[in-house]
Amino acid sequence: MNRPWLNRYDEGVPQSLTYPSLRVFDFLDGAAKRFPRQTCTLYEGHAISYARMAELTDQLARGLIALGLQKGERVSILLPNLPQYVLAYYAVLKAGGIVSAMNPAYTAREIEYQIQDSGSVFLIAGESSRALVEQLSSDLPLRKKIFTALEDAFTMQDWYPQPESGLDSHKRTTFTLEEITRWSFAGMDRKSEVASDDVAIFQYSGGTTGIPKAAVGLHRNLVANTLQFRAWLSGMEDARETALLAIPLYHVYGMVVGMSVATSMAARMVLIPNPRDLPKLLDAIQTYQVSFFPGVPTLYALINQHPLVQSGEVNLRSIRACISGSAPLLEEVRVRFESLTGAKLMEGYGLSEAPTATHCNPMLGEKRPGSIGLPLPDVDCRIVSLEDGETDLPVGEAGELLIRGPQVMQGYHNRPEETRQTLRNGWLYTGDIARMDEDGYFYVLDRKKDLIKVSGYQVWPREVEEVIATHPSVQEVGVAGIPHPVRGEAVKAWVVVKPGHALSADDIIQWCKQSLVYYKIPIEVEFLERLPRSTVGKLLRRVLVEQHRRAA
Repeated sequence: MNRPWLNRYDEGVPQSLTYPSLRVFDFLDGAAKRFPRQTCTLYEGHAISYARMAELTDQLARGLIALGLQKGERVSILLPNLPQYVLAYYAVLKAGGIVSAMNPAYTAREIEYQIQDSGSVFLIAGESSRALVEQLSSDLPLRKKIFTALEDAFTMQDWYPQPESGLDSHKRTTFTLEEITRWSFAGMDRKSEVASDDVAIFQYSGGTTGIPKAAVGLHRNLVANTLQFRAWLSGMEDARETALLAIPLYHVYGMVVGMSVATSMAARMVLIPNPRDLPKLLDAIQTYQVSFFPGVPTLYALINQHPLVQSGEVNLRSIRACISGSAPLLEEVRVRFESLTGAKLMEGYGLSEAPTATHCNPMLGEKRPGSIGLPLPDVDCRIVSLEDGETDLPVGEAGELLIRGPQVMQGYHNRPEETRQTLRNGWLYTGDIARMDEDGYFYVLDRKKDLIKVSGYQVWPREVEEVIATHPSVQEVGVAGIPHPVRGEAVKAWVVVKPGHALSADDIIQWCKQSLVYYKIPIEVEFLERLPRSTVGKLLRRVLVEQHRRAA
């Protein structure tokens, strides 16, 4: 296979890696052995060392096993970015369980669906969610519910075992995270003989293209992706970095590129539950001298626009490496952010089915505008025909992106037909339309399902969005196809105008006429105060189309 991207790797980044038979929690335990006093989590000024976090996860793992958690059973975690999330995540894995993480903003219906679909037998949730959890259907497979209060983040450092064992608690169904972690089990093994080939996570897709489904990720899948990104971050040093974790840890992006990569290099993890609180986020960067900051384009753009950043009152020069994912990164956002911080902002690409990333622009080398970058070490890619899904296309031509690598999932939970459609002959069919240039840089043009067919012509929403986004009065834009009685489909744009600016639909249409062929020009423009996005910044085109149909 021709791999032109290998010639574009940064110096020192290997073309291939060796993948030891590790479990995900081995990164935590390894950091605790090598750097026991190094800070693991930082939340609101409260620090927990790697050695202490490893002990706490051992304690909780014993408690979960004592409560009856069997190897391979699923545990739903319903928590924001708190030290308790880190504790629960690694403890479940040490106990032999499978993590099924959920957005703490979910409604009862969404929680019930994921618990039922995953077959979760335990639920670990925030105290603020207790009333919602108690309303859940009694028909769910849940056996135990475990709650933790926000204030626990400030006391869990001191959760040492107490004399009472808690073994008589099998009759109860509701517990607190603190009481289980404090149980004493002298001589009891804290792990359930977990192997690298065992399942670690059920990662649910955001549901933006239909019903959410769980991608099954093995320990070795997550370990491979962690090691790939650790190798990619040229110049980052073990036990000398500070990572800002503002992207949700319940999403595979934050889980792997954030938490797991940070743990693999024994970095301090500054936890931010609410990234929309920009003053607190900016203060954390400056106070803790953050050096590694994975995020999403909208967050970098908001930082660029913040008055304290523009005036220079907030110093962001400690940041050295940023990875942008989940949505396209505009070149103007990247250039501005790098000029303000001196950091390297790299656009990457990933999906829940390859938890989490497969491509990234080089940290030190050339970053090409609009490109998701180069395949990571040991990732192979093909661009195949949209017509037959098999014919390899020449360099520069657009087709479906196929991926093969050690991080690719094992399939979808309880969805054999969708697994067969997605995993074929050793390749993951991503559903994304992409092209590769002669140097091995890849460019995602759009989702295959989002492709708009106007009178038989193919229109990629992202191409139209990129044109409209260059208008000086446009803050955000989304484009999708809407039904049309003659053309079959037509292009519609939803636009958010910058504060203090004025725009009309005709302004947008005339702007597009300068850069787009006639059938790509929106026939309709709607102005919104904000665009619907997922928790990690993905534009929800399906929601826009549904709103249009209801209005029509």
